[in-house]
Amino acid sequence: MTLKLLTPKNWQQYELIDSGEGEKLERFGSYVLRRPEPQAVWRKRMGEAQWQERAHARFVQQGSHSGSWERYRPMPDQWYVDYAYGGMKLRFRLGLTGFKHVGIFPEQAVNWNYLYDKLRPIKGARVLNLFAYTGGASLAARAAGADVVHCDSIKNVLAWARANMQASGLTDIRWLLEDAFKFVRREAKRGRLYHGIVLDPPAYGHGPKGEKWKLEEMIDELSQAVAAILHPEQYVLIFNSYSLGFSPLIIQNLIHTHFTQHALRKLESGELYLQESSGRKLPAGIFSRFSSG
Repeated sequence: MTLKLLTPKNWQQYELIDSGEGEKLERFGSYVLRRPEPQAVWRKRMGEAQWQERAHARFVQQGSHSGSWERYRPMPDQWYVDYAYGGMKLRFRLGLTGFKHVGIFPEQAVNWNYLYDKLRPIKGARVLNLFAYTGGASLAARAAGADVVHCDSIKNVLAWARANMQASGLTDIRWLLEDAFKFVRREAKRGRLYHGIVLDPPAYGHGPKGEKWKLEEMIDELSQAVAAILHPEQYVLIFNSYSLGFSPLIIQNLIHTHFTQHALRKLESGELYLQESSGRKLPAGIFSRFSSG
């Protein structure tokens, strides 16, 4: 199987301006940010003076996973960006967090489009979004008419996702503050099925009650449990990872191991990337996905 390289094509309010030397310079709506990017090991196209002139703020890392923002020019702590594809119109609240993230992973737009297209023909579709963060995939599934369960282990992230739902003019997503692994295993015991499942597990993390998650140790068992609750006839599955050093072949092998009851003729695997105007491609994670339609 040929591995694919995918990048979003429909963003009007996001742009990767430049990258290199461990950083990336991005425009989110009206504001330009510079953030650490360990995979940008090449030289920048623009000089330091140009980066400072363009950027409104820079994230300064102060620990392995935290830091603070240094503002070059006035900008708000929170603002909004819009994303549109077909009949789907989404709005996201962004913010300067202490963990360098701002509230969206723009490369995931390729998967939002995929969800929207694949779910619309399924009447009464039920979707489970695991490790769901601020809900881009949840919003896309809801915009397609699906009933959506959004599962994340961090309370303030659930509140952020709810704000995005309201800003997007959507309603009735079910919010679940829960350890994703525990919830999937309970759903499997109940025999409950979902037409769509999205999972983007972190390399490591903790559930709301301190449950430990380590990707390499638990991903096989999670994949098996997810396979048990994915509808055998009408289905959409998206499996993402941004664990450095993780190959798309790993996810592809997990799918071939556990999803044997599903026809995998339409399985796609590969890398997501963000593209500068110069043509350079910044890696942005790996994926596998398949559907019945």
